[in-house]
Amino acid sequence: MKFAVIVFPGSNCDMDLLWAIRDIMGAQAEYVRHDAESLAGFDGLLLPGGFSYGDYLRCGAIARFSSIMQEVIRFAKEGRPVFGTCNGFQVLTEAGLLPGSLRRNESLHFICKTVSLKVNNQTKFTSEYQQDECIQVPVAHGEGNYYCDEETLQQLEQNNQIVFRYEENLNGSVANIAGICNERGNVLGMMPHPERAMEKLLGSDDGKKFFASILKNFGKVSV
Repeated sequence: MKFAVIVFPGSNCDMDLLWAIRDIMGAQAEYVRHDAESLAGFDGLLLPGGFSYGDYLRCGAIARFSSIMQEVIRFAKEGRPVFGTCNGFQVLTEAGLLPGSLRRNESLHFICKTVSLKVNNQTKFTSEYQQDECIQVPVAHGEGNYYCDEETLQQLEQNNQIVFRYEENLNGSVANIAGICNERGNVLGMMPHPERAMEKLLGSDDGKKFFASILKNFGKVSV
């Protein structure tokens, strides 16, 4: 299974994602620039965190119109795995691939710390975890406050699309939401960074099961 790590101007977590999926998990992966027009030969997509286009207008609002996004949308519609973390999550909501939006943290401060997440393991991205397992994953965001209207929240709940919840709501997110997937289950966005939780030496290796789930359920790589 071969992954494309999409690199926008201002991405700064692209190296983390490449290291996690390639060097730790053993899958093939390459960087793909924002202005590329083809994803031929790739099986999955990873959208990194950072500050795409300087976060002008809204986070992810300009990146959404990059040339590569038409291919990202095609991938999603074909049922292939698409994962966005932090700014990548924001890009996915701006592109309409995930419902809702990300707003300024309730405190109006940038938050950078390790947090506890409760996992819904009934998805292809989280099947290697135990149901309601509590994992430790870093966050680093200023606009991670997930918002959706009541009707959308009801749909997320009914369709089992809420994948991660904060144990402690640190940014004001509706229903403690830290990550969601689309109804089909092949597109996932989350604010925390599982790619930064790959080795105990760095504080946690709880992210390894996340990538192991992707490889097991979507791909050909044995983990």
